[in-house]
Amino acid sequence: MAAMAALQSSMTSLSLSSNSFWGQRLSPPTLYAVPAKPTEKPCLILVKLKRWERKECKPNSLPVLHKMHVKLGDTVKLISGRDKGKIGEITKIFKHNSSVIIKDINLKTKHVKSKGEDQPGQILKIEAPVHSSNVMLYSKEQNVASRVGHKILEDGKRVRYLIKTGEIIDTAENWKRLKEDKTKTEVVAAS
Repeated sequence: MAAMAALQSSMTSLSLSSNSFWGQRLSPPTLYAVPAKPTEKPCLILVKLKRWERKECKPNSLPVLHKMHVKLGDTVKLISGRDKGKIGEITKIFKHNSSVIIKDINLKTKHVKSKGEDQPGQILKIEAPVHSSNVMLYSKEQNVASRVGHKILEDGKRVRYLIKTGEIIDTAENWKRLKEDKTKTEVVAAS
């Protein structure tokens, strides 16, 4: 009984104000001495992002666009994956995640529900993107895949070429053909 009275008297003598520490976070106990002045160099620790975390962005919240060794209209050969060894032409490029879509390669099945009585459900085959590191530029004339190099011609143009064959990829004929194909597809889509 005496112990209980002593405990009550010590609790009443303890005065707690409104700005007391109750409900506040306590700092963890430190086992080492905290230096008085901060270190000269800030710690440069890079956090490895998970797949679902946001990608690196510019200050205006747009994603950083990666440089790629392939361009629209290039003939490429797949060097890894399920379709390894297949050859096709690039139809679309996604620079924010460095992937490409190749014509009739990496086909995935998509099931589409019917949207009414007049539109039945169907199963579609669509081309899925492939990462650009899984493709190599391909020479149709010499039937060989090669890495890409850059060189400057006599007239000052900077062009890409295949390292194994020396074949120049960026020629005026290739760009004209690509533009003609693009206008043809736009006309067909409009009709």
